[in-house]
Amino acid sequence: MIRRHFFLVAALVLLVIMAVAGGLKLLGGKPDGQGPAGPGASAQGASGAGRPGGPGGPGGRRGGPGGPTQVTVALIQPRVFEDTIEVLGVAKGRQSVTLTAAATQLVERVRFRDGQSVARGAVLVELRDTEQDAGTAQAEARLVQAQRAYDRYRTLGEKGFASKAAIDQFEATWRAAQADVAAARARQSDRLIRAPFAGVVGLSDVAPGALVNPGAPIVTLDDVSSIRVDFQTPERYLAQLRTGQTLLATADAYPGQTIPGRIAHIDTRVDERTRAITARAEFPNAGGRLKPGMLMRVGISRGQRQSLSAPESAVSVQGDAAFVYVLRQMGERTVVEQRPILTGSRQQGFVEIREGVTAGERVVADGLNKIQPGQPVRVARPSGGRPGAPSGRSTGALDAARPATARPAG
Repeated sequence: MIRRHFFLVAALVLLVIMAVAGGLKLLGGKPDGQGPAGPGASAQGASGAGRPGGPGGPGGRRGGPGGPTQVTVALIQPRVFEDTIEVLGVAKGRQSVTLTAAATQLVERVRFRDGQSVARGAVLVELRDTEQDAGTAQAEARLVQAQRAYDRYRTLGEKGFASKAAIDQFEATWRAAQADVAAARARQSDRLIRAPFAGVVGLSDVAPGALVNPGAPIVTLDDVSSIRVDFQTPERYLAQLRTGQTLLATADAYPGQTIPGRIAHIDTRVDERTRAITARAEFPNAGGRLKPGMLMRVGISRGQRQSLSAPESAVSVQGDAAFVYVLRQMGERTVVEQRPILTGSRQQGFVEIREGVTAGERVVADGLNKIQPGQPVRVARPSGGRPGAPSGRSTGALDAARPATARPAG
């Protein structure tokens, strides 16, 4: 009992001591503004925040570590644009065919390789012709017999020992035997599949022993020395089409490259449903780069015009609106101004500008996502073709676009 009361009293005394110690600590605390670093620490921090050029002082944005954004520029200059009609067409070979068999038969021999160039009349596939060989031999034997009988009776007729009717009958039999031989040889020839023209064969899965049926494709053959493209043009442009007219086409397989050609033929009729006329263009294909079946975009020239232009990379498109960033001098600083423009056609990496700028103005050539309207910039000097130089722009244009005041200050 006495021990229990002793522990309660000790705990109460300890609690009182802790309370007294906490009160003394609060009464003896240091004044505000004096931390562990000493009295001058807070004042120094405040003066640092208020210095010009500091994080919170005036000019902090200009005096940052990066300074004005470096940009390359291009000049707004006149450029000749082709007024063209662009249509789509599918490439076809000068001659194209899918070879098939004329009869049901087994393949005896394949005499071509995939992708091989073959001459006109070359045998590509041999079908089994055992029965046809026997039929030809039988027909030839009957022909020999009929010819001998006819010669014999003709000789007798000349001597007066055979009638005219008998001679005519043996002559008809002889001629019928000749027709049987021709038919037998034609059936035998059907077992040889030949190239109807010179060209390049495609890929084939036909192998010796395979059974082919009439109409079943065996292999394709294309004459790709030149490529044909049939395209439809609206009727209202008919007066601007003529045979022999030069064309320029592009293909997705060769981006940035133009393929010259000409209009070979124009159809004699206008489609009553679509009110369009079909024309056929031909494109030389000496290297065999163009393949039948390729989608091609054909441009028909309607004339030329000269308009102001800017590189495609200098034009920013936001919805239905287009903008460029024009460089302006504000004292010693060069800033950018966002200016709306009215664009036209796009050709060879340039955009036609119909309204919004004047010739000779400087615009930001690339990196539009790094700048904002009114932001100070500095113009990068061209590197003269060394690695890292801005691509797609001439050094002369940059030199002309960089006045002395556009150099970064300091």
